[in-house]
Amino acid sequence: MTDTVDRLLSELTLAEKVRLTHGATDTEGTATGFVPGVERLDVPPVRFSDGPLGVRTDEPATAFPASTALSASFDPELAREFGRALGREALARDQDVLLGPGLNLIRVPHCGRNFEYYAEDPVVTGRFAAGVVDGIESTGVIATPKHFVANNQETARASVSAEVDERVLRELYLPGFRDAVDAGAGAVMSSYNRVNGTYTSEHGELLTDTLKDEWGFDGVVMSDWFGTESVVGTANGGLDLQMPGISAEELFESMGAPGDDGDGHGDDREAQAADDDAGPDDPTDGFDYADGMPDPTTGGLYSEELAGAVEAGDVPESRLDDMVRRLLTQLDRHGLLGGSGDADEPEGAVDTPEHRDLAERVAVRGTVLLDNDGVLPLADGADVAVVGPNVDEAILGGGGSSETTPFTETSPVEGIEARAEGSGSVAQGVPRIEDISLFDAFEPDDGGEEGDEDASDASLDAAVAAAEDADVALVFVRDQATEAADRETLALPGDQDDLIEAVAAANDRTVVVANTSGPFETPWREDVAAVVAGWYPGQSHGSAAAAVLYGDSDPGGRLPVTFAPEAAYPTADERRFPGVDGEAHYDEGLLVGYRHFDVTDAEPTYPFGHGRSYATFEYRDAEAVDDSTVELTVENTADRSGRAVVQAYVDSPAAPDDLDRPPRELGGFASLALDAGESRRVTVDLDERAFGRYDAESGWTVDSGDHVVSIGPSSRDRPLDVTIGR
Repeated sequence: MTDTVDRLLSELTLAEKVRLTHGATDTEGTATGFVPGVERLDVPPVRFSDGPLGVRTDEPATAFPASTALSASFDPELAREFGRALGREALARDQDVLLGPGLNLIRVPHCGRNFEYYAEDPVVTGRFAAGVVDGIESTGVIATPKHFVANNQETARASVSAEVDERVLRELYLPGFRDAVDAGAGAVMSSYNRVNGTYTSEHGELLTDTLKDEWGFDGVVMSDWFGTESVVGTANGGLDLQMPGISAEELFESMGAPGDDGDGHGDDREAQAADDDAGPDDPTDGFDYADGMPDPTTGGLYSEELAGAVEAGDVPESRLDDMVRRLLTQLDRHGLLGGSGDADEPEGAVDTPEHRDLAERVAVRGTVLLDNDGVLPLADGADVAVVGPNVDEAILGGGGSSETTPFTETSPVEGIEARAEGSGSVAQGVPRIEDISLFDAFEPDDGGEEGDEDASDASLDAAVAAAEDADVALVFVRDQATEAADRETLALPGDQDDLIEAVAAANDRTVVVANTSGPFETPWREDVAAVVAGWYPGQSHGSAAAAVLYGDSDPGGRLPVTFAPEAAYPTADERRFPGVDGEAHYDEGLLVGYRHFDVTDAEPTYPFGHGRSYATFEYRDAEAVDDSTVELTVENTADRSGRAVVQAYVDSPAAPDDLDRPPRELGGFASLALDAGESRRVTVDLDERAFGRYDAESGWTVDSGDHVVSIGPSSRDRPLDVTIGR
């Protein structure tokens, strides 16, 4: 590989080198990003596709469940299978680079992009990041973990400074990226925000010192789209590729946003995005996107100014060569420069039966049964009322760059009707909850009112009547989430809480199925018989829901994020979120998610790791195998099969008094299916970082002494203890 890259570098002109450091207009109009290559030297063009939930081009693709649904499975092998499917679909669409996975930590429960992320915990995040990256890369497609780093909110995402100390960065926010790099990621995308006052796209300590030099990352660091504030600062800081490399107008013309029908509205979008007075704000849905949008005029900085900066000596030519070398090395490694590459590349394929099955399996495996008063699983012959404002459509995902258009989809009504043997009824109950998207901000206002066509069907009385006549009432509810805006509240939007309360009053066997981007409020929790978290389930929404509700499949999911009243989260303080005077202060330090609730003794609504099975399990006979592995026996004591998720938490010896250390941290986990009466010996590998802490002077340090490893089915249910000495 080195000989090919060295030869090309020696033959490239300055202009050609610069050409390989920024995007350009896609000649075929299919890609999210495009680098044109150098035809003279047989350097091919490179196409980039959005892809956390599915490959987003101008053609349909498999719409997989949200990342939170995948991580709720607590099964990194499923993540690898998912990544490989994404890679195959990218190949089928002639895409070379997938812009994903997204793996920012879920620090803020209101974050509009949480559905693209994995967990509030770095061990879960890292293992899923590694699994997805390995799967994508195994197909010969370049994976791009994003957004590096501390991009934990959408409010003011293009300017806010995450004020966070190095220890917290090292222990919480960087590990997922380190694991993705170790898994072979060929690219990393920098985030829009600043970290301690410096934009990440020009943050030399993070991009060069940590990512490249310390971790040995030899891939490409690219900017987020329009996420570059300078030329000299970013190039010298460690950015290798500026995207999209063109103006917003050119980008829209080459590849319209979802909903663009080629009607010439690209110019309108550009004008609106650049209008500081109006800003990209859609008043019809109450979400203000202006605060979460980057400057659309910065797209072409490298094409306009980088060559001059190199000629003037402001950017060393050796730095330019390194930028180009990194891209060429990845192209060569992935077989795009004429060689075979490192990967055992499969054929490209899209919307195959295997991918459809995988989409449904991920949705099923990620479904979390939060509460169940015996109403689930449903009896085959039960008369069922299916109620909810959006029961006639599949919830594919949140708004923004992860939007995917599927070939096929099943709604909750279709899924239940296909499975039910008893009679049933359907009622919308309250007005439809509309999808939202940052792309709405760029659509001309046609003066229409959302939801008018649904008003006649939104009868609360009809929903109550349907519930009264049914054995069981299934109420499907949802939230709204999109890139570029955070949720204002964790309460369900619209009149959905009123709908649940009215149906529950009419039928004491009411089941709530919530399809949300993350945590949600449950003021009706004590009044319903069961609560199910179904996340954004993608194209197989209805069939996956029916499989779990009728017990054809066990609800295999566990919570990768704590559910609690919104005032109880550590980011309820305005100084921490959304920030004050342009700064979001990470004053909570390491106490994010379950760590915070363990320290404060505040009771979460549903703790991290929680989830019920239709089976019951006994945990026993735990022992330490070595200083980083524990074993135990798990037995299914029920008369039906089920899935258990074993979780091991490390409680390290008391750290020095001046360190604010969580009482315990997740060290490892294992998901396993057990038949009725089956028992199995389970091995749980513990992450070395769970035993340590980061010290700015000495690096990673493990406190000597006994480390208690507590094991159980959730962060608040740990019946077994094992001691490991260090």
